[in-house]
Amino acid sequence: MPLMRDLFLAMSTNALMRRLIVGFPLTRRVTRRFVAGETIDEAIQVVKQLRTQGIDVTFDQLGESVTNETEARAAKDGYLRALDAIAANQVACQMSVKLTQMGLDLNADLCLANMREILTRAQQAGTLVTIDMEDSAHTQVTLNVFKTLREEFDNVGIVLQSYLYRSEEDFRALIALGANVRLCKGAYKEPATVAFPAKKDVDANYIKLAQLFFDSNGSANRAYLDLATHDEKIIAWTKEYVTAHQVDRKRFEFQMLYGIRSDLQKKIVAEGYTMRVYVPCGTHWYPYFMRRLAERPANVIFLISNLFR
Repeated sequence: MPLMRDLFLAMSTNALMRRLIVGFPLTRRVTRRFVAGETIDEAIQVVKQLRTQGIDVTFDQLGESVTNETEARAAKDGYLRALDAIAANQVACQMSVKLTQMGLDLNADLCLANMREILTRAQQAGTLVTIDMEDSAHTQVTLNVFKTLREEFDNVGIVLQSYLYRSEEDFRALIALGANVRLCKGAYKEPATVAFPAKKDVDANYIKLAQLFFDSNGSANRAYLDLATHDEKIIAWTKEYVTAHQVDRKRFEFQMLYGIRSDLQKKIVAEGYTMRVYVPCGTHWYPYFMRRLAERPANVIFLISNLFR
């Protein structure tokens, strides 16, 4: 459903639609399918519940581009409070951060300073922080920031998107670096000049990149792969490939979004694989919510059915 996908991606950045949907009385109840809550305490309860099921977690404080340095520092302080709450509650949990939320578009030095504070606190807690990848306009600068931080911290990871043509070259460099890489398909509207327009090509490139990792000597430098996908065909291919080629399960994990395919998440855990769930929290949920609707028609059906209950 490419037209529906394009519609929801356009809505994710439309200010008028944002005001209408955020103000709709029933919307917040429905978003709890995908968003753990608006406060850290609410998210901690979700993290605890998932951990009792043998599911690992990465926490995301929702938010993207900030408009001033005060907002960027406030976002950074939110992550520091989240790290303190995770430590106080003694729950194992990683972090995911968007650089535009840390002020990347305002001042690169500000962004680096905010990330250094987060990574230092996370390092003390023994926690990995993964830098989320945003639209293609931010790909190179995001990789630049990651590589700068990687020289100082060993607890920082990065995301690559299989819909970008450039990802294979980037992935080879990151494997050589021994990086922790989350591989996803990509959830932004991109032109055909930089990204595969057809889903089948995005899927094929995802498998190509995963195989590139499994066939590499990344185990020698502790490179690690997060397979972020709900695609059962890709998951089945992964299981078959790692079994046939005797790939150590400690070299990779599966990752999924909170609220999507929890049945499959539990099945993967039962089969002895590491399963991590991306748990978002916060009041700035609108762009994230729209992208989730854009990704899967089943999410739209869920939304409509719940609005009219």
